[in-house]
Amino acid sequence: MTRPNGNNAPAGADTGQMRLVAVVITATMLLWLGVQWLGGQQGWPTKYVFLADLVAMGALIWSLLVTWRIWRRRNASSRGQG
Repeated sequence: MTRPNGNNAPAGADTGQMRLVAVVITATMLLWLGVQWLGGQQGWPTKYVFLADLVAMGALIWSLLVTWRIWRRRNASSRGQG
């Protein structure tokens, strides 16, 4: 099913992307907490812990950008701007 405004994106595409964002955020936080805990227990060098921080920030920035894109697309379609 396409959107009523003529956009070729399926109506359920936003829902699927929102679910993907939720899974990425949840998995990122769980893995990041696990790496922080394990690094503290095992005495890992700080550079590896900071690497995990950078990976987590990258995943969260990606999630923010996808969420912003979904919000803009829904906002534009609700105003009839297609």
